[in-house]
Amino acid sequence: MVYFVGAGPGAPDLITVRGMRLLQKADVIIYAGSLVNPELLSYAKEDCRIYNSAKMTLEEVLSVMEKAEKNNYITVRLHTGEPSIYGAVREQMDALDQKNIAYESCPGVSACFGAAASLNLEYTLPEVSQSLIITRMAGRTTVPERESIESFAAHHASMAVYLSTGMLEELSTRLVEGGYEADTPAALVYKATWQEEQAFVCTVDTLAKTAKEHGITKTALVLVGYVITHRHYAKSRLYAADFDTEYRKSKR
Repeated sequence: MVYFVGAGPGAPDLITVRGMRLLQKADVIIYAGSLVNPELLSYAKEDCRIYNSAKMTLEEVLSVMEKAEKNNYITVRLHTGEPSIYGAVREQMDALDQKNIAYESCPGVSACFGAAASLNLEYTLPEVSQSLIITRMAGRTTVPERESIESFAAHHASMAVYLSTGMLEELSTRLVEGGYEADTPAALVYKATWQEEQAFVCTVDTLAKTAKEHGITKTALVLVGYVITHRHYAKSRLYAADFDTEYRKSKR
């Protein structure tokens, strides 16, 4: 059996309890060494075989899984954050389907939620934003034209932009072209929840400047939207005294 496990955003205690238990009983662990905190490997048992997928091709990863399956081993494929977001898991699952190897998924905490915790943010403030857009800039891997930064910026929703730290000047330009004002609040969060985390609140037009000032060139998440400064929002109606719910009568 293969388990695809979300490692969480970085801090070793932010993996789920289920994910931790799977690591503890795994015979084989294949972890994304370029991004997963190696401290998570301390959960592995002494005789566990550990592979760093940063140095492997897809075919090599699948070969390890197939050999483990032949020995009736439990394999954990440890991905950064939440595997369903930029995890490249579907291609592995499809290959396992072809090989008749069973697998399950264990969710994790994505970096955008680790970053929100670091800044004590709520992405969905009433009358400010009720949506969170998770996206990235096109780089060596393309992004469909219909999902351009400009098209998403037009909604003025909260945005979390992954994998784009090396293109911040272009990102700022495209956010403004899409409809954000240049002084729209933004944040740059480097290695959210890791010990070396750095988080800086800035504006859309100062993203590149902020990164340069602090020497941030990779492994950072960009957040955009007025929820970052949490002003001019309405209180939740759910807890309003004059609001009926299934559990509480209004107090008019």
